[in-house]
Amino acid sequence: MQNIDQQAQVVVGLGKSGLSLVRFLARQGQAFAVADSRKNPPELIALQRDYPEVAVHCGPLSAELLSAAQVLYVSPGLALTTPALQAAIASGVSISGDIDLFAQHARAPIVAITGSNAKSTVTTLVGQMCSAAGLNTAIGGNLGTPALDLLDDAIDVYVMELSSFQLETTSHLQARVAVCLNISEDHMDRYADLDAYIAAKQRVFDNAQTVVINRDDKASQPQQAQAAAISFGLSEPAAGEFGLREHAAQTYLAYGDELLLPVNALKVRGSHNHANALAALAIGQSMQLPMSAMLSALQAFAGLEHRCQWLRKVQGVDWYNDSKATNVGAALAAIEGLGAEHAGKLILIAGGDGKGADFSSLTAAITKYCRAVVVLGRDAERVAQAVADTVPVERVASLEEAVTAAAQLARVGDSVLLAPACASLDMFKNFEARGELFAQAVGRLL
Repeated sequence: MQNIDQQAQVVVGLGKSGLSLVRFLARQGQAFAVADSRKNPPELIALQRDYPEVAVHCGPLSAELLSAAQVLYVSPGLALTTPALQAAIASGVSISGDIDLFAQHARAPIVAITGSNAKSTVTTLVGQMCSAAGLNTAIGGNLGTPALDLLDDAIDVYVMELSSFQLETTSHLQARVAVCLNISEDHMDRYADLDAYIAAKQRVFDNAQTVVINRDDKASQPQQAQAAAISFGLSEPAAGEFGLREHAAQTYLAYGDELLLPVNALKVRGSHNHANALAALAIGQSMQLPMSAMLSALQAFAGLEHRCQWLRKVQGVDWYNDSKATNVGAALAAIEGLGAEHAGKLILIAGGDGKGADFSSLTAAITKYCRAVVVLGRDAERVAQAVADTVPVERVASLEEAVTAAAQLARVGDSVLLAPACASLDMFKNFEARGELFAQAVGRLL
């Protein structure tokens, strides 16, 4: 085993993306070491099995060790404010990450998609549009396959979901098309303030060939003037823009004056999904995809699991799983999107790890659309305090209890919406596990 303090390159963090970095550097024949602040990182067994020659340090990060390197490839789960990383940065060590390496080695155009919410939905939808247009398409990044595992000279286009954490260590992106879909308060347990979070998101636009702009969300828009831009929004579009138009008592997705598709032809519901469809169309237009292929993909798209997913109707009540609503903005979009489309009221199930967020922005939408709120998890009381003066609030200890309580509160014609506005890690392995347990509990109501 090599001595870790003799390596010019160190992979910091041995999770999913860290192991993809290991595989990439090994394929390149480069010397490197690995460090992780945990005693038993998730991919340690895989590293030791497949790369026994690679030196690895597990446990508290050493500032001396990291400062001796030339380059640190930092996994997105590790904040750059970590003291050992700050010491290395102060010593002049370069900071990079898997997306940065990916961008430097990709031979096909990159579509870079970030935002507080809907990244996975829009990334998947754009990927399906590209495939429908006959392009050999790779989809990944923060969604599914790590970026470096996607590299292949046979790929025609990379459609990448990128988180703010990934963008922090990215300096060479140069996307063919870049978009920040929206901004709402998130990860306030990691960022000093909202401006710091926005600054990380804004890195997606650096040296992009074309940018797609949400004209309804000023905070998400590029702070620097862009040579080529196309916008989307829920208002009527001007020439060269995507938006919504009313015609013959129907609402249409539109491009300028051109009516493209009635929104009731989409399998996904809610104004937030209309915005997602318009964003995908704007990205596809920037990639010069045929409109027919894009519209075909839109009509076929049934949405993703755990993202405002309709589960079933039980005794006249519809049940929706939006476990992926892990921040306030995502929950707000779901409440407003579903609330505006349903004659009945919503019973909202919320709570979990709030990541330091302010829940007060939910109050107006809950007042307008909700009959009651059921809260659980670490920050249940903070959610309850934010909405207690507007609708009845019921506190429960488990998701199964939440389903039972919501079923009792709902009336025929209502909908129950799991949109926690919080991360899941206080009670569950991940948001998928939370959503699956919710679906199982709903199934047992039958």
